[in-house]
Amino acid sequence: MRVLRRVSVGCATAILTCTYQANLSAEESSEAATDAPKLEELVVTATRVAKPLTRVPASIGVVGKDDIQLGRQQLGLDESLVSIPGLFMQNRFNFAQDLRVSIRGFGARANFGIRGIKIVVDGIPETLPDGQGGVDSIDLGSAQKVEVLRGPVSSLYGNASGGVISIISEDGPPQPFIETRLAAGDYGYSKYQVKTGGSGDRVNYMVNVSSMEIDGYRDHSRTENTQLNGKVRFRIDPSSDLLAIVNTTDQPVADDPGGIAREQAEENPRQARDRNVEFAAGEELNQQRLGFVYTKAFNDKHALAANNYYVWRDFQNFLPFEGGGSVDLDRLFIGGGVKYTYTGSLAGNPNRLIIGAEVDLQDDDRRRCDNIMGMLGDLVFDQNEEVTGTGFYAQNEFALRDDLDLTLGVRYDRVEFKVTDRFLGDGDDSGSRTLDETSPRLGMLYSAGPGFSVFANVSTSFETPTTTEFANPDGGGGFNPFVDPQTATNYEIGFRGTLSERYYYDFAVFTIDVEDELIPFEIASSPGRNFFANAGKSNREGVELSFVAQPVEGLKASLAYTYSDFTFEEFMDDNGNDFAGNRIPGVPENLLHAELAYTHSSGTYGAWDVLGVDDFFANNANTEQQEAYVVSNLRIGYRGRFGSWEFSPFLGVNNLFDEAYSANVRINAFGGRFFEPAPERNLYGGIAIKYDFGT
Repeated sequence: MRVLRRVSVGCATAILTCTYQANLSAEESSEAATDAPKLEELVVTATRVAKPLTRVPASIGVVGKDDIQLGRQQLGLDESLVSIPGLFMQNRFNFAQDLRVSIRGFGARANFGIRGIKIVVDGIPETLPDGQGGVDSIDLGSAQKVEVLRGPVSSLYGNASGGVISIISEDGPPQPFIETRLAAGDYGYSKYQVKTGGSGDRVNYMVNVSSMEIDGYRDHSRTENTQLNGKVRFRIDPSSDLLAIVNTTDQPVADDPGGIAREQAEENPRQARDRNVEFAAGEELNQQRLGFVYTKAFNDKHALAANNYYVWRDFQNFLPFEGGGSVDLDRLFIGGGVKYTYTGSLAGNPNRLIIGAEVDLQDDDRRRCDNIMGMLGDLVFDQNEEVTGTGFYAQNEFALRDDLDLTLGVRYDRVEFKVTDRFLGDGDDSGSRTLDETSPRLGMLYSAGPGFSVFANVSTSFETPTTTEFANPDGGGGFNPFVDPQTATNYEIGFRGTLSERYYYDFAVFTIDVEDELIPFEIASSPGRNFFANAGKSNREGVELSFVAQPVEGLKASLAYTYSDFTFEEFMDDNGNDFAGNRIPGVPENLLHAELAYTHSSGTYGAWDVLGVDDFFANNANTEQQEAYVVSNLRIGYRGRFGSWEFSPFLGVNNLFDEAYSANVRINAFGGRFFEPAPERNLYGGIAIKYDFGT
């Protein structure tokens, strides 16, 4: 009888292990081909419990360390996650707006930050209880693995869980090392990194420090960023350990060139919007994150995990208008959770039960002053915003038969918003709102053999408006009383498997019904600032396909295709415009990514990738659109070992064929300023030097 907590074995495991070890060195490739499969590398944790990828009854993708780091410029997560179907990412080059990520349309509404998607780093949430997340503090230079769970999963993660991106940092290797990485490129790009790690009898550690500067392709787009990311794992005893995580981010400069009209982009794509320059639009931030994760296995049946975290963030933002155009934010985000896992049997069959609870508190002191051409003017807005999120969840995995699993999950969340108005000259806008939701989930997985499985699930999600999305378009404080949470129900079937131990495929088809979809818009008095309204109903239907082939040793070809048919079913805005039947802006109908990578036994490697993006609309009326484009990138390098030293020079070319396109499209932007042109063909290069102690 199969036990749920065991990792499945067979020929499928071998090919999957190879699939997610991208660009292995010659020595590692030889070991992977001759040694027993490293089953641990197939296990994913975004499902709230360690689980083999082949046993997950949902769509999930994984990228490994070399796909994230090796030969990459390391500007954004999209460099590696583009190989996962179902994701559409924009805005790698405007650090004032953050990377825009959408999973099956969730997150497409965000013109800054990430909405509707839960971001988790080493088990600590990067997404706030109000649903807003960001990736400006994520250290790509020490990321070991990224898991992407696609589709609504509020039964596991609560508010803003239209998908999950889980980043796992490197652990220290058995052999202590130190590594430095130097990189430079066009548009004033430079990045310096120092990383060290190791392990002992009871301690495992990894620390990475990096500093990046880039002038940017467009005028007024300079960015500076310094990060420290560290993790230390203490083995308390053979059955328990404590993980401590520290991260600091200092971004003193992140200029915002703004969106421009189509005619301006065609005339001079490098120009910034004039008002963004005049008002010094951009942001600066400083953030510290401290987290602890404790795990304890009492025996083979009972296990406990608990976490606790603290985030301090100071943020200042200048927007391209005068009245209230300067934002100053002091944030404290604290929280924690506990999870109990019981692995045993039910009615004589294997069964696993997970029960957990989480509490988060977000405390924001938000002030707005007039922006007098980049200088602070009079105070016009001052309020404290508190958001408290409380969640209780349970999930049960039951083996109906050796080849058939049933997963049932449910979560209850309560999110309380409270505003205390401190600027009383225009009246007292203090108030509160409490939103709650129960989110169920049902999943089934049938294993037809060691190389093929079929899954189906029904899952739900809900998204509260964030504190900024609750803002009143009339300019006052407090809450916009006409904005409600967005809810969604996802129906999905799919299959995954292997062929001839060299080919891996993954397929999913889904339909999502969304109620009260949150849609951004701008008004003339506050250009560049978003307000939000609810659409009545929308429907999303899609197909996701990934295929990976390794026909010969060292050669890997991969393909990821996404079809998205996302439309408004009912939506009439405040001006009486009926958008029913229109496509939801910000998501292309067809998205295709292909990559060909080769690693020679000498240590030389190369990878060429192509991204094809179908045209998509920029506004609800479907009168403006981004034309289809194809972008190609190339990276080559060498990784060689000489005794205790490893040398890894690399060279990359972005936008190889000099395609003209927009790296970001601002949804429903006022005045037709939708477009942020992407850089032309540009080069970067560098070298990583590593020394292993004791070899």
